[in-house]
Amino acid sequence: MNSERTDADWMQQALALADRAERELDEVPVGAVLVGPDGALLAEGFNRNISDHDPTAHAEIVAMREAGRRLGNHRLLGCTLYITLEPCAMCAMAMVHARIARVVFAASDPKTGAAGSVFDLLADPRHNHRVQVQGGVLGSEAGALLTAYFRRKRGKPD
Repeated sequence: MNSERTDADWMQQALALADRAERELDEVPVGAVLVGPDGALLAEGFNRNISDHDPTAHAEIVAMREAGRRLGNHRLLGCTLYITLEPCAMCAMAMVHARIARVVFAASDPKTGAAGSVFDLLADPRHNHRVQVQGGVLGSEAGALLTAYFRRKRGKPD
């Protein structure tokens, strides 16, 4: 039945992971779900860079690492990655190297987004692999989660 899930369904799961990142680890609420070519859940992750003292432990990197270990392969061919925030340049290039087929993100990142907002690394024709991108799936929900987090961090009311 997993193959019948919609992009919004998978993004809801990623949003639940983003919520966990904040609730359990006080991390910036970003979640990621990686779905295999068969439509089944392969891996998931949420931001861990602060708690793990690892600048590379973004939600999508955590999910891709788990999937690579699970598959025994650094290539994630045919996979779709759902992320609650537009990927940064580091994450976008990891997706290109992993040969991710498709990325679906929720909220755009006008400061560091690398899937069309600031950079467009996933579709750059100079790469030997391009990733199909769809943005805005449950974007307002993800944006509200991030805005509330940063307001609390700055001591402002929601």
